[in-house]
Amino acid sequence: MKIHVKYKQLVFAFFMSLSMSLFISFILVSINFGYSSHFLPQWLKMWGQAFICAFFGAYFFPKFIHKIMMKIRFVETKVKETKGF
Repeated sequence: MKIHVKYKQLVFAFFMSLSMSLFISFILVSINFGYSSHFLPQWLKMWGQAFICAFFGAYFFPKFIHKIMMKIRFVETKVKETKGF
């Protein structure tokens, strides 16, 4: 499969939101409603809602978070060795 590089962020956001929304909605529906005959319909309904929210978050948040991360100065420091503890 070949996709133009300009769609890289969009494809990443799609797969990230797909996997995260499936996982989180499954866990939350399991905790809140348990496993019953209504589990699958309830989970699919909640997953659809979660996916819409997650997609927009996964698409737009990284842009802002990257700007914040660029303002933080990360440094490596050597840890001093101490004798004993």
